[in-house]
Amino acid sequence: MHIISKRTLREFWEKHSEAQTALDEWYRRLKNSDAVTLVELKQIFPSADLVGRCTVFNVGGNKYRLIAKIDFRRQIVYVRFVLTHSEYDRNKWKANCE
Repeated sequence: MHIISKRTLREFWEKHSEAQTALDEWYRRLKNSDAVTLVELKQIFPSADLVGRCTVFNVGGNKYRLIAKIDFRRQIVYVRFVLTHSEYDRNKWKANCE
């Protein structure tokens, strides 16, 4: 899959350095994936959930949430947000997923 953009991940781990390894692992696993459905994606990331038009991933032992829009047909992942739990719980990200 083609992931747009790793820059969002980097910006997050520059503020939260402990997240770098987990985000890099998520990136590598998804980049090497050829999942064409959410069911196939859940075989790689069992905690991935569809919320509106976004897929929410638990990252770093459930410490962070990564929100992405995925076009399975075109094999493109658009990283929208990487959030801490407290940021995620504010639900501001959901407007981007409707």
